[in-house]
Amino acid sequence: MTVRINPSILSADFANFESELATIATSDLIHVDVMDNHFVPNLTFGQQMVARLQQVTPKPLDLHLMIENPDRWAPQFAETGAFSVTFHAEAAEDAVGLARKLRAIGARAGIAIKPNTDVEPYLEILSEFDQLLVMTVEPGFGGQSLIEHTLSKVTKARRRIDAEKLDVWLQVDGGIDAGNIERVAELGADTFVAGSAVFKAEDRALRIDLLRRSAEKGCQHRH
Repeated sequence: MTVRINPSILSADFANFESELATIATSDLIHVDVMDNHFVPNLTFGQQMVARLQQVTPKPLDLHLMIENPDRWAPQFAETGAFSVTFHAEAAEDAVGLARKLRAIGARAGIAIKPNTDVEPYLEILSEFDQLLVMTVEPGFGGQSLIEHTLSKVTKARRRIDAEKLDVWLQVDGGIDAGNIERVAELGADTFVAGSAVFKAEDRALRIDLLRRSAEKGCQHRH
């Protein structure tokens, strides 16, 4: 199984994006948290900023839209050329229809669920998506600690993905670090968002390598 490490630029120095992105060029994708100050109490990047990041990024962009009305806005983010666009189940009116639209534009379509959202209803429609993002903290701010009870959703989702032989990436985002990534990989995640765990390291390439190796070890121990 392929392991992916996607550093979140929420923890980067916003004034020096180009040089910051260069320090994480060994990652698999670069995770961009788009927040609208409505769905979550924080404001980050709009479409113009994402389009500009697209021009300077060394790796494909993995967008996480923490916004209201993704049915309207997500396709416009996909049109910036983003590799992957993930929207929140709690905010979408027609999740399957939106995923199909994103795929038609040429982006991978992801669906995200907050810590207290039940994963079960989304397991039934998983084949419509390229990625399921299980939030392991409340979305909105970086630097939080992983919420333990969210991990049971990772186990359930992995069981369904394997049983149906689905080509769906299982992503976790929130509090992922060198101390827990192996265990979370063992439970079934294969795509890991890490913010402060990467950006606080002196040698970010070394930290990405360490996270990847730890996650691969966890995958090998999976039952």
